[in-house]
Amino acid sequence: MVSARGRWLGGVAIAAAVLALGVAPVVVDDTPAHADQVRDLEYWLSDYGFTSAWNTSKGAGVKVAVIDTGVDGTVAELRGVVVGGTDASGTGAADGQKPVGQDSDHGTMVSSLLAGRGTGTGNGVLGVAPEATLLSASVAFGAEDGAGISTDDQIAAAVKWSVDAGAKVINMSLTRNTLDWPESWDDAFLYAFEHDVVVVAAAGNRGEGTSQVGAPATIPGVVAVAGVDRNRQASFDASSQGITISVAAPSEDLVGVVPGGGYVKWSGTSGAAPIVSGLIALVRSAYPDLDAANAIQRVVATANPDGHTVPSPIYGNGLIDAKAALTATVAPATTTPADQLKEWIRIHRRAQTPSDQTAAPTPVAVAPTPDPAVPKRDVGALLLPNVLTLNYLTVPFAVLLGFATLVVLLGIGASRHIKRTLRKQATRDP
Repeated sequence: MVSARGRWLGGVAIAAAVLALGVAPVVVDDTPAHADQVRDLEYWLSDYGFTSAWNTSKGAGVKVAVIDTGVDGTVAELRGVVVGGTDASGTGAADGQKPVGQDSDHGTMVSSLLAGRGTGTGNGVLGVAPEATLLSASVAFGAEDGAGISTDDQIAAAVKWSVDAGAKVINMSLTRNTLDWPESWDDAFLYAFEHDVVVVAAAGNRGEGTSQVGAPATIPGVVAVAGVDRNRQASFDASSQGITISVAAPSEDLVGVVPGGGYVKWSGTSGAAPIVSGLIALVRSAYPDLDAANAIQRVVATANPDGHTVPSPIYGNGLIDAKAALTATVAPATTTPADQLKEWIRIHRRAQTPSDQTAAPTPVAVAPTPDPAVPKRDVGALLLPNVLTLNYLTVPFAVLLGFATLVVLLGIGASRHIKRTLRKQATRDP
C-alpha cells in the first residue's frame, strides 16, 4: 500500500534512546488503496469480537492517554479525538500533537488503531474504541538534547500528567529493553494505580532484539500485551516472551494512519497494545462503576486459550475476546495493581519508613584465626619410631625386605635344581 505521501518506510528500534518503540512498519505493495480497502484490512475488528462488543459499548466517556511520539490530531481519522495533550520532552508542542523524536509517526499510528473514527461510512481506519477520546503525551525517544530530560524522566512525568488530566487508561507502546526500571517509575506508576488508572504496555519485539519482556511491561499491575499473527499463533518475530504477559492480541498485518494522512501496514506489539487499551476503554465505558482491577479482570478472565496451555510466557492468559469481556459473568478480582506494585517495592526496594527502622547492631571486628606455630626440629626424635616412620619407612621397608628375601631364596633353589639336573644328564651320557 502507498500512503498519500508516497512509500513509507521507517526504523523502529531507537538505539540512542533509553526506550525502543515496538513496531516494525512496512509498505506492502505499490498499488494506491481506496479507503474502503483500508477498512477491509482490519481483520481484528470481527475476528476478535469488537464488532459484536460495540453493541454494548464503543468507549464513550473514557479518556485514554497515549504516551508516545505525539499524535497528529489533524488527520481525518483523529479529528476531534485528541482532547488534551502535553509535551514531556521539551522539543514538541504544548498540546502533544507535534510528532517528535525518532520514528515520529509512531504515536499517530498507535492512536488510529485505538480510537480512529474512520473517514466515512465503511471508510478509513476505525479504532477498536471509536467513541473514546485521547490524551497525547509526547516523548522524544532518541532526541533528549532539546530540554536535556532523560527518557526515563519524560515517561515518569507523562504518566503523572495523564492521571491528572483524567485518563482512565494509559497506553504505552514502548519498552525499556530491560527487566528493571528506575525508581522514579515506582512513584509514577503507583500514582496511576492509586488513582484507579489502568496501564497497558507492549511486550516488545524479538525482531528488534528484545528477547524478553522489558519494562514497563514487567512492572507489577501493568497489563502486558504479547502479539499473535493472522493464524492466532505467537508472533515470534514481533513478540517477546515473559512471565508477566497478561494477554495476547493481533500484532501482524495491522494498518494505521501516519501524520499528514495516508496509511501504512505494519507489525509489532506496539499495535497489539492499543488494541487492548481500546478494549479496556470499552469495558470501563460499559461498566463505569468498575475499578481498574476489575476492568482488567474482565479482559484477562475472558481471554481465549485457543488451544494453548495458559497461563504461559507466550500467550499470557490467552487471546483477547472483546465480546466476552463485555458480556460474560466474571468473578471479582482478588488483588489490585496498586497492591501488587507496593508489595514488589516492599520486597525489592526494601523501603522502610523512619519508624520502621531499628538501630543497627554494633559492628564486631573479626580477625582471621592465626596459623599454628611451626614446631622446633628435634634431631633425636627423628631416630625414634613414630606414626610417620612406621607408616612411611618401617612397614614399607619390612615388606620390601621380605619380598627381596623370598626372591633370593627362590633364586638359590632354582640354581641348585638346575645344577643337579645337569649332573644327572652328564652321568647318563657315554
